[in-house]
Amino acid sequence: MPMDKKSDPKVVNMTQFATATRFQPVREVEAYWDALRAGRLVPRRSDIDPRGIERALEFAFVLERIAPGLGRLRIAGSHLTELMGMEVRGMPLSALISADSRNAMSDALEEVFAGPSKVELVLRSDKAIGKPALEARMVLLPLKSDLGDITRVLGCLVASGQTGRAPRRFDIVDTEITPLLGDARVFDQEVPDVVPSPAPSRPVGMAESQTRFEPGPAPYLRLVKTDHSE
Repeated sequence: MPMDKKSDPKVVNMTQFATATRFQPVREVEAYWDALRAGRLVPRRSDIDPRGIERALEFAFVLERIAPGLGRLRIAGSHLTELMGMEVRGMPLSALISADSRNAMSDALEEVFAGPSKVELVLRSDKAIGKPALEARMVLLPLKSDLGDITRVLGCLVASGQTGRAPRRFDIVDTEITPLLGDARVFDQEVPDVVPSPAPSRPVGMAESQTRFEPGPAPYLRLVKTDHSE
């Protein structure tokens, strides 16, 4: 009797394993970002240390929101440069996306910034002359700027296959959006660096500091006698 491989727990699906291996840098960047949160909703751009994603650095990028649905690449790994055949720093992220999918890319970026949300994209670049077909994954992870607003993104783009003739642009095949506000692990927006004293000496909020009352010398009475005989 032939064995049903799908139902046999001993059978490993090598297709899924190969896909996970090819796009492992995406998972590494996502895990690094998640560790940086440390209970916060979103980590800060200044928290990012390239040494933390050293093995995925060539696939990673940081972009800045410059308009609704539009992000400009501030830092980009060599893999993105290879895909475009040119330096991509300063270019909009949509430069790597086909014209038919740019509206979807714009919507995805707004989900990242406004949600805030984590967004993962399944991408495809079709075969053409001198351009083998490519399958790719991209993850977009929100960051706070130094001003505290969510206007930065830590991202990762991995394309599997021979790049061929550049530039390569991708269609968005699927989008997975994960809102962060529903994450039960988030217990606070920020983790304070120092635990405040239970009795602060400085004014709290809009309240003014209280002045300590110091009593003066004890009052006394002086008797004045008037002689009415004069």
